[in-house]
Amino acid sequence: MGTIAYEAKKCVEVMRRGGVILYPTDTVWGIGCDASNADAVKRVYEIKRRADSKAMLLLVDSADRLARYVGDVPAVAWDLIELTTKPLTIIYDGARNVAPALVAEDGSVGIRVTQELFSKELCYRFQKAVVSTSANISGESAPGNFSEISKEIIDAVDYVVNYRQMEKGKAKSSSIIKLAANGAVSIIRE
Repeated sequence: MGTIAYEAKKCVEVMRRGGVILYPTDTVWGIGCDASNADAVKRVYEIKRRADSKAMLLLVDSADRLARYVGDVPAVAWDLIELTTKPLTIIYDGARNVAPALVAEDGSVGIRVTQELFSKELCYRFQKAVVSTSANISGESAPGNFSEISKEIIDAVDYVVNYRQMEKGKAKSSSIIKLAANGAVSIIRE
């Protein structure tokens, strides 16, 4: 079994038991868990010391999986996902099938279709959305690579992925847009 497959399998085992993982994504290193497990999501908020009024985003492996978590995916979303050249998080109205703490006050949820090898494999093997929030205490800078993640975060999770830990490049956050049911687009972060 290859490194990506082995590590993804270990993460799936941990998340199925309600655990929290530390893993590389298509942007920064993330803290993650099963997006439908309210207790696991609560733990992620506790680890980050983040108010649960600030929603976290989800990763999925394919655009086809969006319909499980969004009541009505606007048609323009498919084009945006297909045409984007960098990681793009889209905030959709009508969140469903996720832990209540992941749903914003207006009923929306942020989801990114990941193209990065590890996080895509992880989401594919898990067959569910995975929480993805930067691996830092709320209010601190998001770590650009694994070496910048605090010991406090590393010690707080149930499993740390042993892949891409030696990379030194500065990772960037995704672009974020809000997509209304009528197709109106609002840019949140470029």
